[in-house]
This record gives sequence, C-alpha cells and structure tokens, in this order.
Amino acid sequence: ILVQSGDVKDPEAVPLKNDSKVRYWVSDVSPKGALAEKLVKAAVVPEAFFENRVYKQAVPGTLVRYIDWLFPGILGMNIMFSAFFGVGYVIVRYRRNGVLKRLKATPVTAFEYLSAQLISRVVVSMAASMVVWAGCDVIFSFQMQGSYVDAVIVFFFGTVCLVSFGLILACRGTNEELTNGIINFICWPMMFLSEVWFSIEGTAAWIRQAAGFLPLTHFLSAARKVINDGATLSQVSQEMTILAVMSLVFLAVGSWLFSWTR
Repeated sequence: ILVQSGDVKDPEAVPLKNDSKVRYWVSDVSPKGALAEKLVKAAVVPEAFFENRVYKQAVPGTLVRYIDWLFPGILGMNIMFSAFFGVGYVIVRYRRNGVLKRLKATPVTAFEYLSAQLISRVVVSMAASMVVWAGCDVIFSFQMQGSYVDAVIVFFFGTVCLVSFGLILACRGTNEELTNGIINFICWPMMFLSEVWFSIEGTAAWIRQAAGFLPLTHFLSAARKVINDGATLSQVSQEMTILAVMSLVFLAVGSWLFSWTR
C-alpha cells in the first residue's frame, strides 16, 4: 500500500490511483500471513484508513503442517547417512581387508566398480525410503500436493547424487576411524545448512550461499516443492539439473582418485 510520507491525519485525504478502494490479499491458513497483516495495520497506515478505504481478500490455500514439511528432510537425511556410511565406510573396510586388492587383478576398472556400488546402494536406499514413507504415511497421513511419480524421480536424483558424493569419501584411505570422522564432519553441517529440521531463511546471506553448494540442499528443495507445493518436474528443473551435474562430477572425481590398495 502506497501512502505519503509523514503522519496522515486525514485518512480520506490519502491519494489513491485508479480506484477508490485499496485491496490486499492474505492467506488465512498461513501464520506468516496473519503476522504480515498485523504489521501492515500497525505500521504502514492508520487504523481508520483500513476501516474506510481498504478491504481484505482471502487467498485460498492448504495449510502445510510441520510434519509434512519435515518428513522430506528426514528421508533425505536417512538417504545421506545410508549413502555415506553404506558406501564410503564399507569400501574403506574392503580396502583394509584386502578385498579391493584382489579385485585389482581382475579386468574391472575403478569406474565400473564404483558404478556397481552406486547402482546397488541407490536401489537399496530407494527401496528402504519407500518402505519408510509408506509406513509413516499410514501413521501421519501426509498431504501430497504433487505427483508421487515426480516425487520418486526427485528422490532418485537426490539419492544418486548423495551416493556419488559418498564415493569420493571412500576413494582413498584404509583407516575406518578416520573415515568415520570425515563422514560425520561432512554430515553434520549438511544437516543444519540444508534445512533438514528448520529453515535458514532468516540467517545471514553468506550462510544461505554456502548451503547452495551442498547437494542435500537442492535435493530437499526439489522434494518439498513437489510434495508440499505441488510443483511439477519442469518447475524443479533447476534443482534436478544441479543434482545431475553434481552426480557426474562426484563420480568422475571418485573414479579418478580411487585407489585399490591405499
């Protein structure tokens, strides 16, 4: 709402353009919408102006429960731990036990071996996530605004990206304790910066920029847009493209740095 600067003593004297009434739109089911309405009434224009010259129009919408917003983050976190510990930790143990040393004598290349690990872990993680999703849906009755097919595709891209990231963590090293520490060192910042539990909307700009470099951030952003906002794949194409590019980069770097013995 545009008003002249300074105190407005006569609300009827406030100039309006093209209309004798001023309309504003607010969602009655949004806590932020109710707060914004109170702020406008208290700080922007006098109360008498609202009574005489302004009228409210409600924006229809569906209330997103916290559990509906949180659950994609829980699934993403579960996939992240499965990818990092299920791939990274296991490959390091294979290297220490000499399993990879014996595989080195076969015609299998590092890229083929890591690709096989990627496919197997993606299948296991996706199957486990779908079972958890179905079970929790029975208990909490989640509200799916988008398409289940689109959601599964988003989770597939996110799982591939996280597993590929886990392959980089396993490309070198024979010390399981060190690998465990590195994985935890990477997991915990991703949990907080990628909005698993809460939004970082009100944080400093550099924190939000740093979160943009994390694969889990784009994974959860796309998942929540589909599940909570009803977005289609074309509307989350940016996040999907970023996940695909990250997956290729992670797999290429992991294959290049991979060592069978050390």
